[in-house]
Amino acid sequence: MPKIIVQVMPKQDLLDPQGKAVARALERSGHQAIKAVRIGKRIELYYATTPTDAQLQEAQKIAENFLSNGVIEDVVEVFIEQD
Repeated sequence: MPKIIVQVMPKQDLLDPQGKAVARALERSGHQAIKAVRIGKRIELYYATTPTDAQLQEAQKIAENFLSNGVIEDVVEVFIEQD
């Protein structure tokens, strides 16, 4: 089923406590090369048919106004994915 993927990440200037916890756990597990982790979210918007460019632009607006908190998050990518 065709879908639009929205990827949201915490703003770079903000602390990411979940990412820090995972980074510490990975380091304790012997993964010394990994120095930092940032954790965001992926939202999948499913469509009955292949989304149009207009729907992709609409999804970008939805992502910025509804799916993310502009104060603490950035919408980093919105794209069409075909299965």
